[in-house]
Amino acid sequence: MLTRLHPSASMELDAAADWYGFRGPELGQVFIEEVRKALRVIADQPGTFPVWPGVHHTPPIHRFLLSRFPFALPYIVANERVVVLAVAHIRRRPGYWLTRARPFLRQP
Repeated sequence: MLTRLHPSASMELDAAADWYGFRGPELGQVFIEEVRKALRVIADQPGTFPVWPGVHHTPPIHRFLLSRFPFALPYIVANERVVVLAVAHIRRRPGYWLTRARPFLRQP
């Protein structure tokens, strides 16, 4: 399935990779590779991952947790594609990215 990053998520990816890059010579690239791997897994199995807890949205917002970094990828499946709404640190500003899902909201 076609997968893309929301423009703000793309900026968050770059900022986090830069932050990790300052901490270790190759750590920024490792972070980017971890996110790329996650995007491939999500594209192959978008319905596999749990719905974001406490968030009620139609279509549902799913959550993919990175294994090596404290980040989550909230994503939505709409119009035969996956849109990753954020590259969100799991301990900072919870839910700040929720407004990015509004364009995908389905009315009953």
